[in-house]
Amino acid sequence: MILTPSSWIKTTFVAGLALTMLFPSVSVLPISSAYAAEAVAEQTLPAPSVPALPKVQVIATGGTIAGKSVDETSFQNYKAGTLLMEDMVKALPNKDQIADVSTFQFGNAGSGSYTMQQLYNLSLKVDEVLETQDGVVVTTGTDTMEEIAYFLDLTVRSPKPVIITGSMRPWTVIGSDAQANLYNAIKLAASGKTKYYGTVLMLNDEFHAARDVTKTNAYRTDTFETPKLGMLGYIDEKNIRVYRANARSLMSADKWATPFDLKKIADTSMAKVEIAYAYQDAGAGAITGFVMDGAKGIVTSGTGAGGVSKAMGDARTKAFKEQGVIFVATTRTGSGSNYTTGDGIIAGDSLNAAHARILLMLSLSFSSDFDTIKGWFNTYGSGQVEIPAK
Repeated sequence: MILTPSSWIKTTFVAGLALTMLFPSVSVLPISSAYAAEAVAEQTLPAPSVPALPKVQVIATGGTIAGKSVDETSFQNYKAGTLLMEDMVKALPNKDQIADVSTFQFGNAGSGSYTMQQLYNLSLKVDEVLETQDGVVVTTGTDTMEEIAYFLDLTVRSPKPVIITGSMRPWTVIGSDAQANLYNAIKLAASGKTKYYGTVLMLNDEFHAARDVTKTNAYRTDTFETPKLGMLGYIDEKNIRVYRANARSLMSADKWATPFDLKKIADTSMAKVEIAYAYQDAGAGAITGFVMDGAKGIVTSGTGAGGVSKAMGDARTKAFKEQGVIFVATTRTGSGSNYTTGDGIIAGDSLNAAHARILLMLSLSFSSDFDTIKGWFNTYGSGQVEIPAK
């Protein structure tokens, strides 16, 4: 048996008392004051400190994830943006095991109803929150989630984790993916594993780079994919696996933040940029109309490697020469790089049209110089990974 100082004192005291009773003439030495002090200290030792949990704030904007269905089996019949995030987070089990979670209700609407001015304010809110939090989760509807994600990816200044999530089924139906997606998004933000990756989109236990991901199906829970390149990683309960590095994560610290610091412009100064879709014998009307409506930039979603009809091509040339409209060429095929360049035309690389529009809109909000904007597309729009020579 091993005696602690306190148990030793008790044993010694009892033994001494017994000796005194049996042999009154025998004097028993007093217990050492050092041992007594040690015994007292042992009884008052503080409890072992528990490491503080990462702080994660969920910024809610609405969408299907906050939807309330007509009944428990109404998968498509529901009202999006109904439930409050505070109540949703309270309903999550075991969240206190992964993060210290707080919430902020930015809005409660479908993703497609938000204006660029509102997204401007959302981005500033994310950066404000990251001054005190270890990570942020933004919940939105999935319809334009990839565009909101890429806007945040290009404008948030903090390198801390920003995770955007939502769901394909409302919170209140059987088999909803809403609860699992919200829980895993918080877990991913708290892990810190996507620091310097920019904004990451997480649904269906998978997370993707905002630049590359796109919605591929109207209803399925595995709708978000990164064509050809694949996801960054996935979540299996406690295991968060990162299998791919995006170009953003490999940028040097001095180049990581983009030139698009929203504090330097007003929310009303966002440039007007549109998308013109190419198809067989497409007319010039879309481009002509967009220019007349004040568009400063137009993204063409071209056939094959970015082709447009003769009428669209002529309208594009005229718009650049006469109005200075800048064009970005992309492909409508869903994947593949575009290298089309020319007077007023910038290659969109592998950006899809919706993502290219976000980058062109931000670029034109900060500069009207063609070469400067082209440089930004080559630097921040390109998904190419640069490996430094050893």
